[in-house]
Amino acid sequence: MLIDLRSDTVTRPTPGMKEAMFSAPIGDDVFGEDPTVNALEDKIAKLFGMEAALFCPSGTMTNQIAIRLHTGPQREVICHQYSHIYLYEGGGIMANSLASVKLLSGDLGKITAAQVAESINPDDVHAPETTLVSLENTMNKGGGSIYTLDEIKPIHALCKEKGIKLHLDGARLFNALVETGESPADWGAHFDTISICLSKGLGCPIGSVLLGSKTDIKRARKVRKVFGGGMRQAGFLAAAGIYALDHQVDRLKDDHARARALGEMLSKLPAVSEIFPVATNIVIARLEGTTPEEFMKKLSDQNIKSVKFGKDLVRFVTHLDFGDEHLEEFGEKIGKI
Repeated sequence: MLIDLRSDTVTRPTPGMKEAMFSAPIGDDVFGEDPTVNALEDKIAKLFGMEAALFCPSGTMTNQIAIRLHTGPQREVICHQYSHIYLYEGGGIMANSLASVKLLSGDLGKITAAQVAESINPDDVHAPETTLVSLENTMNKGGGSIYTLDEIKPIHALCKEKGIKLHLDGARLFNALVETGESPADWGAHFDTISICLSKGLGCPIGSVLLGSKTDIKRARKVRKVFGGGMRQAGFLAAAGIYALDHQVDRLKDDHARARALGEMLSKLPAVSEIFPVATNIVIARLEGTTPEEFMKKLSDQNIKSVKFGKDLVRFVTHLDFGDEHLEEFGEKIGKI
């Protein structure tokens, strides 16, 4: 049995999702004529209480479009030093928006309103203008750590007071929401733009959505075109997103339960010195006495896939295609390491 824990992007559509995709009515989305894309955008915008949405191929694209909307040359975005927009999007902040970045540190990948307040640049000819704060929930490099609304509200209030836009990289936001019980609409009320990935925990084969005001999404559509993200009969893909929102959100709790169990198994290995707190579906193990490459080779010999996540870190991500039988076999196989 192959146990692939590299990412929750490795999932395959369920039979129900495939049926929804094959039967979807389609049109040309660049002309705004794909009914299924339009239905997905309308559905998720209403879910978050936001005015409009834009379907895109990837979360990197939705994040980079938002940054392009809110920044530009001689402007600056504030984010955590481990943010996906900074570490894993190919230098897109500079390449796409010609913007500067101010990086903050914080426990498990999170930052506070007090840190943001200290980092806003003064109105000074020597400094770029601070125009955007970007947060990430859940926080990938923080081991799937969760921001709560109580942590978000003071950051939102500060940004509103200072006239600074607030963006959320919500690639795994639904993972956070099923744990906190907070509603999507509560989150929509606190951000100018939100990026939601459909291709991670929700199990779609491709796609992310950018949420925002009608004005921002109209501009975003033009930016998407420039980025090469205009798709034609994209309704086949959008149908997977609709199906996931209707059928595959609550089950994220199962991924989290398996992640906690997986973390407990790993913690018993002599090579593992620390397991980051497991809040959702990401497990990060810190190693001692071995390297990630050596550890991952031993896992690979047992048909287990993982990813290096730092000089002494290895990441595991549970997902739709990792069931109880996989968890049981994982425990048996690591006992042989």
